[in-house]
Amino acid sequence: MGKITVTRCPIEGLCVIEPTVFRDERGYFVETYNYNDFKAEGLDMVFVQDNQSMSARGVLRGLHFQKQFPQGKLVRCIRGAVFDVAVDLRAHSKTYGQWYGVELTAENKKQFYIPEGFAHGFLVLSDEAEFAYKCTDFYHPGDEGGLLWSDPEIGVKWPVEEGMNLIISEKDQKWKGLSETFHFE
Repeated sequence: MGKITVTRCPIEGLCVIEPTVFRDERGYFVETYNYNDFKAEGLDMVFVQDNQSMSARGVLRGLHFQKQFPQGKLVRCIRGAVFDVAVDLRAHSKTYGQWYGVELTAENKKQFYIPEGFAHGFLVLSDEAEFAYKCTDFYHPGDEGGLLWSDPEIGVKWPVEEGMNLIISEKDQKWKGLSETFHFE
């Protein structure tokens, strides 16, 4: 029996991964990544870079992608809570332009796998959140692209709570909408 449960999302390629959590009076232990378990579930990607960020409540990062060197990402929230979103930018996909979101928290230990060909972003729901992710390719400065987080054509339903002050970088406020942006062939 594997140590992970994989739930395939309605958009092909996206997966929510729940590792087995072993708890006792001392706390818990969780194996967040094991190549053999992932491969047994048909997730045979190789990760080359790990990243971690910390953000305050209301920070919205995204929606980001790399154009010539696309990255698959295995993301998780290690402290706090985020609403994580992927948007399909694969031109020949039957779900092109569609989005999927999942709440990732330190408590639920869920992970979200986003393959190459998607834009990715998240909104911090807790006072602070630490976010960790593994990437299938290295970050290449100058290759980044983005999609406007509020594009009405996509219609992401961000769970912005009453009184939440959105904090969005200047760069992320300037991205274009789906009809004006890059897509993967």
